[in-house]
Amino acid sequence: MGIQDVFKRLREDIASVRERDPAARSAAAVLFCYPGIHALMFHRLANWVWRKGWRAGAVFVAYQARIMTGIEIHPAARIGRRLFIDHGTGVVVGETAEIGDDVTLYQGVTLGGTSLDAGKRHPTLGDGVIIGAGAKVLGPLTIGDNARVGSNAVVIKDVAAGTTVVGIPARPMGGAKSTAPVFAAYAVTGGNSDPVAAAIGALMDEVTALRRRVDDLERERGSDEPALERMMGGATADPPAGSSDDEAPPPQSCC
Repeated sequence: MGIQDVFKRLREDIASVRERDPAARSAAAVLFCYPGIHALMFHRLANWVWRKGWRAGAVFVAYQARIMTGIEIHPAARIGRRLFIDHGTGVVVGETAEIGDDVTLYQGVTLGGTSLDAGKRHPTLGDGVIIGAGAKVLGPLTIGDNARVGSNAVVIKDVAAGTTVVGIPARPMGGAKSTAPVFAAYAVTGGNSDPVAAAIGALMDEVTALRRRVDDLERERGSDEPALERMMGGATADPPAGSSDDEAPPPQSCC
C-alpha cells in the first residue's frame, strides 16, 4: 500500500464516521479526537509490521495503541474498509478475527476466541455488520452481511445475513430481515422490542378478547350480570333451602 492509498483510506474512514455519528462536527475533530480513528491508524502500521515478519515489533505497536485509545486490536486481525469504532473504550479484536467493510463496533465489544488451538478461533464479520455496546461474539463463527447484534448480547452461533439477534445467548428477533445496508445506531431499530414482553402482551390481548366474548354470550342468554363478575366474586350463590346464616337457638330445658 502506497502513501496515496494510506491517505485515501484515512479520508474514507473520516467520511464514514461523519456519516454514522451526528456528533462529528468536522473532519478535524474526527481526525484528532476520535480514538477509533487512531486505533485504525495504529493497526494498519502494526499489521504491516506483522506481515513483514517482525512479530514483536507489531505487538509493541498494538500495545501502544491500546495505551492511547483503550482499544485492543491484535496486529494479525484482518480489517476491511471504513470500520467505525464508536467511543471505543474496551473494544477487543482477537488475532484471527476478520472484519468486512462498513462495520460498526460500539464500546465494550469483544470479538474473542473460545479455543486454545492455533488455528481460526475468532469471529468473521460480513459487510455492514453492527455490534451493539458490550456485546460478546465468541468463537470461529460467522456474522452475515448487514446483521445486527444487540447491546450486551452473547453470540456463540452463526448469525444469518440481515438478522438481528439479542439476549444471552443471542437469539434472532422476529420481523423482516435487513437486506440493505441501513445504519442503525447500537443495532437498535424502531421495530426492535423485548421478545418476552411481546409474548406477554399478546397473551393479555387474547385474555381480554376472551373476556369480552364470555360477556357477550352471557348477555345473549339473558343474564343481567356478566359472567366474569360472578367468576370474580361479584355475586354468590343462594344458600340451599332450609339453611340459615343464623345459628339455631339452643334447646329449652323443661322444669
